[in-house]
Amino acid sequence: MNVFSFISNIFEPAVKLIDEIHTSDEEKLKLQAQIKAVENELLAKVIDYESKLLEGKTAIITAEATGQSWMQRNWRPITMLTFLALVVLNSFGLLVTPLADEAWTLLQIGLGGYVAGRSAEKITQQYLKARPADAKGNDMAKG
Repeated sequence: MNVFSFISNIFEPAVKLIDEIHTSDEEKLKLQAQIKAVENELLAKVIDYESKLLEGKTAIITAEATGQSWMQRNWRPITMLTFLALVVLNSFGLLVTPLADEAWTLLQIGLGGYVAGRSAEKITQQYLKARPADAKGNDMAKG
């Protein structure tokens, strides 16, 4: 269940309860509108939080992708190649002990981070190329 469904499910019983209240239709609609307003405000805050979280992750990946050190830029691909070798060896039964479930989870997280990192790196490169020059004609990306 995603967070949006979870939030909607929290407010659903209150909306149903309002339908059962013995009051005028106008009052019911007013109460339902107030509950929907609170629900929408909560959803907006969740979206804002998710957006800030994504910005933070993007900043980390961008810093890695544009880092000065060869190791800083390439640790994810090296790690993923290592996991690929382990998966292949595991598939053919060549490991002394099979990979644990946690290793598969780590592989999924790492692959997701690697794909996102490569995408962020490409986007960053395109952004830096497209940045406008200042009034003196200097590239603003160089500081």
